[in-house]
Amino acid sequence: MHRSSVSLFAALLLAGSAAAAHPEVAIKDSHRPAADVARDADRKPAAMLEFAHIEHGKKVADFIPGGGYWTRLFAVAVKPGGSVVAIVPAAAATIDPTSAAAVTALGTDADYGDVTVVALPIDPAAQGLDVFWTAQNYHDLHNAPPGTVDGVNHAVFAILKSGDYYIVVDHAAAAGAPAVVTKTMHRIDPAVVKAEVMAAGFVFDGESKVLANPADDHSKLVFDPAIRGHTDQFAYRFKKP
Repeated sequence: MHRSSVSLFAALLLAGSAAAAHPEVAIKDSHRPAADVARDADRKPAAMLEFAHIEHGKKVADFIPGGGYWTRLFAVAVKPGGSVVAIVPAAAATIDPTSAAAVTALGTDADYGDVTVVALPIDPAAQGLDVFWTAQNYHDLHNAPPGTVDGVNHAVFAILKSGDYYIVVDHAAAAGAPAVVTKTMHRIDPAVVKAEVMAAGFVFDGESKVLANPADDHSKLVFDPAIRGHTDQFAYRFKKP
C-alpha cells in the first residue's frame, strides 16, 4: 500500500476509534459530581449518548435538566466545537430552585465550556440545534396548563432543522393507562408520547430498550422506594423530515 494511502487509512482508523470512545470520555470526566457517577448504572449514559447521536460539534438542548446530570455529559461529549443549551422553565426553577441553581452555575463553569441556560425552547440561543433532549419530564407537560404539550412539541419542531433529532425518555405507564397517571404516578403511556410527537410533524426514528425493566409492573409511583431508580423507561428518537 502506498505510504499516503497508509497514512490516510491510519487517520480514518484513529478518527473512528475517537468517535467510538467518545461517550466514555464524557462518562469518565473527572469533574462529574459523585452523585452523578453513582447514577450511571441505572441511567446507562454510554448507550443513551450513542442512541441520541450526541457527537463532536453538535449543539444539544437539555430540556428541564434537573440537577444537570445529562447537561454535564453532553457538554463534554460535544467537544470540540459543540455547545449545550440547558432549558430551565421558570416553573421548574420554582419547584426545584437548588437543581436550577446547579444548572445555571454550569453556564460559568470552565470545566464544562459552552453551556447556555435559558428559560424557553424558543429562546434565540436554541436556534441551530442538532438534538433536542428531555428525560423523565415529558409526562409533566401533561400536568401543565392545557395546550402545553402541543405547544412544546411544535416549538421543538420549529427550531430543529431537517434531519435533526428529538429524544424523549420517560417512565412508562401500562398500555392504555388513564391520562391521570401523569399526576398520580408520574408515568405516561409510551403510545401517547409517540402519537403526540408525530402529530407535531416528526417521524419516529427508533427506540432504545436499555432502560426497560420488565420487573416494573407499572403500578407504583416512580418515587416509591421499591421502584425508584429502577422504573421501566422508554427512550424514543424522532426525526424532523
